[in-house]
Amino acid sequence: MSADANTSNKPRGRFAWLRPPQFDENGTMELWDHLREIRYRLIISLIAVLVFFIVAFIFYVPIVELILHPYQIAAAAVSAANPDAQIQVVNSGVAAPMLLALKSAGLAAVIASCPIWLYQLWAFIVPGLLTKEKRAARLFLLSAIPLFLAGVVVGYLILPRAFEFMLSFTVAQAGVANLQDLNDFLSLEMRMLLVFGLSFLLPVVLVMLNVVGLLKSWQLKKARTVAVFLCFVFGAVATPSGDPFSMLALSLPMVIMYLASEMICSRRDKSRLKQRIRSGEITPDEAEIEYRGKTLQTDDK
Repeated sequence: MSADANTSNKPRGRFAWLRPPQFDENGTMELWDHLREIRYRLIISLIAVLVFFIVAFIFYVPIVELILHPYQIAAAAVSAANPDAQIQVVNSGVAAPMLLALKSAGLAAVIASCPIWLYQLWAFIVPGLLTKEKRAARLFLLSAIPLFLAGVVVGYLILPRAFEFMLSFTVAQAGVANLQDLNDFLSLEMRMLLVFGLSFLLPVVLVMLNVVGLLKSWQLKKARTVAVFLCFVFGAVATPSGDPFSMLALSLPMVIMYLASEMICSRRDKSRLKQRIRSGEITPDEAEIEYRGKTLQTDDK
């Protein structure tokens, strides 16, 4: 590539460093262009989070009430089953109220800005895709946003059962009061909501890898048993509460989404192989061998 071509791909102006480089139709780029692209996407994502953070910080009181709602449901259930249990949430320390407001606003900002930072992630991948793959990638972006939000909602709905399970171990007979630090509780809830949200992106990641040719349906089928086992292991490790309700609420949807991703990738691979058969690139027998992932074994023979 000539020096003039490299110069033309670089944005000009006072704020040129804030704009991504202009890639050609093939999506080719140099290492420095990759780094500038990453920097641009990160800056846009951080600006979006910051804008939502400012708005959420102004209205942090109803956000805190929404965050505390699962705990209140759990505490009421434990108190109904064990009236002697002393359960109370406290906020200790001079800086604790401000930290609570900052964490609450930060959590709301990350969730509310998910369409923007998910788009930036998608836009970073797009230059390396072909025209048809770009159209498919738009569909995956549209599915990634509701899947992330659905994961957050599922995590929020399972929180009362998870908190009830943990609070049920309060030893009221010994006069032990269960005081929950509000900031620690909020940190726990933040981790659970984000883990659920990001875990629900599993099918988007798998199908995207299939679109770019890095993953085949036969590989997903071969790894199905191990993948299901790892989903349950991940559900047990990734849920900070450690209760079985949270683990199953995270693991089962991941298993279902893995199986759905396998079916989608299988249909895509079949469609791709049919096109290659019609173009005369391969024979039906060769397509069957490739679809079942036996190309290497056949070559060895």
